[in-house]
Amino acid sequence: MTVPRGKFITFEGIDGAGKSTHIGYCADLIAGRGIELVSSREPGGTPLGEKLRELVLHEPMHLETEALLVFASRREHIAQVIEPALARGAWVISDRFTDASFAYQGGGRGLDLIKIDTLANWVHPELWPDLTILFDVPLEVARARLDATRQLDKFEQEKADFFLAARNEYLRRAAQYPERFRVIDSTQTIDAIRLQLAGIVGRLT
Repeated sequence: MTVPRGKFITFEGIDGAGKSTHIGYCADLIAGRGIELVSSREPGGTPLGEKLRELVLHEPMHLETEALLVFASRREHIAQVIEPALARGAWVISDRFTDASFAYQGGGRGLDLIKIDTLANWVHPELWPDLTILFDVPLEVARARLDATRQLDKFEQEKADFFLAARNEYLRRAAQYPERFRVIDSTQTIDAIRLQLAGIVGRLT
C-alpha cells in the first residue's frame, strides 16, 4: 500500500515577529492528531547544517558566499531530514526555508532575486511548502521584542532599513503565492493568534 506523502509547513517572519512562540503550539496541534511530526530549522537541521548555521549567523562574509552556504545547508536538510520524513508520511515543520533567503539575502541584503531563484530551482526544484505561515509585525514592534539580554547574531544586529526591506519582500512573496501563504498579524494576543493557527492547521489536515 502506498503511504500518503506528508505535509511540509514552514514558519517565516523577521526577527522579533514572534513565530518561535507559536511553532511549539502548532507542533502540539499536529502531533495531537496522531500524525508523526518532524520539527526542524534553517539554517541547520542536520549536524553539518548546524555548523554552517554558526558560520552564517556569526562570521562576516561576502553576500554571495552567505547565500551559497544557506543553500548548502538547505540541500543537506532536504536530503537528510525533509524528504525522508515526507516520503514515509510524516509531517515536517521548519523554522524558515527558502522564503527567508528571498527576504534576508534578497530583500535585506540586496542580492539579485534571480540568483536566489536559480539556487532554489537547483536545490529543490519540485519541493515547496504545502503551507507557509508568515508572522507579520511592524518593524518597531519586532525590534522591541528582541531579547536585549542575549548576544544578538549578525542579522539581529542589522539596521532598520534591512528589516524593513526583508519584511517588504516577505509580503511581496505572500501576495505572489497566496495559495501557499497565510499571513498572521502578530500584534494580536497569543490566544487570538492560536485560534487562527488552529483553524489553518485544521484545514490542512
